[in-house]
Amino acid sequence: MTIFERYLTLWVTLCIVAGIGSGQVMPGFFQAVGGLEIAQVNLPVGLLIWVMIIPMLVRVDFGALHEVRQHMRGIGVTLFVNWLVKPFSMALLGWIFIRQIFAPYLPAEQIDSYIAGLILLAAAPCTAMVFVWSRLTNGDPLFTLSQVALNDTIMIFAFAPMVAFLLGISSITVPWPTLLISVVLYIVIPVAIAQIWRKALLRKGQQAFDRAMQSIGPWSIAALLLTLVLLFGFQGKAIIQQPLVIALLAVPILIQVLFNSALAYWLNRRLGEKHSVACPSALIGASNFFELAVAAAIGLFGFESGAALATVVGVLIEVPVMLLVVSVVNRSKAWYEKGLC
Repeated sequence: MTIFERYLTLWVTLCIVAGIGSGQVMPGFFQAVGGLEIAQVNLPVGLLIWVMIIPMLVRVDFGALHEVRQHMRGIGVTLFVNWLVKPFSMALLGWIFIRQIFAPYLPAEQIDSYIAGLILLAAAPCTAMVFVWSRLTNGDPLFTLSQVALNDTIMIFAFAPMVAFLLGISSITVPWPTLLISVVLYIVIPVAIAQIWRKALLRKGQQAFDRAMQSIGPWSIAALLLTLVLLFGFQGKAIIQQPLVIALLAVPILIQVLFNSALAYWLNRRLGEKHSVACPSALIGASNFFELAVAAAIGLFGFESGAALATVVGVLIEVPVMLLVVSVVNRSKAWYEKGLC
């Protein structure tokens, strides 16, 4: 892990403080940035999000899709957890905790928006960071690459319908044109640019590609952190008035991460998959493509929305919680392999 990745929670915390402070000191600046829009798309944030997402997508080799047949059981578990369990379980947890248990402690006008943010977070399977988690567990690199490529392919077509459906059953209305624009801007176009860039780099040789990846790697985290400063510049007043909001939003996210990782890990064991396959399968089921979730939340609901704040909570807890999951699957290897058929 790079220093940016290892201490992501610290950087996010510092950006929260910087954003809240800056928003109180320079409210005019943040209002001016918020006004730079074309067709409801904020231009500075749109640029930052591309810088955030594209370097991660350059790493994805869609040519690895043929590898899925090597580990059909593991791939089946990954798809089951990512697309049939994870989004629906988050919608349920959002209803239980945000709309019921925690509702008296949250601003009533933001309840729907918080739930929408949680759904956006769960509907976007992890892309780049899963490679880091897989390396830390000695996961099978080909399986990791193939499941990421397959999930990203599915996400191009399934993200918008899944989000629209889950928001609909949660009684949250999002215009289809707005949702489709977000998918095109933050999934389709970045994937196309990234793959063109990837092919151009690989034509220069693997060493040139690796050097480029090392150089552009920090761009994603840097753009994410700058986006968070802007986001918390808008959210600062609401957070100061409701300091428990972040902690309350973290509860369903934590439960979902632990539940989905445990489910995927157990299912792989029951089906007889190798530990090196079960680890990345469990880890991609637990983690999220939070950069996409943040982008979609801002595009759909705006900087000052509860949806944007909810997705940022996912960023805040991503690294420490995933390192916990990594530790558990590493320590339980003997138990896992003892139960294989």
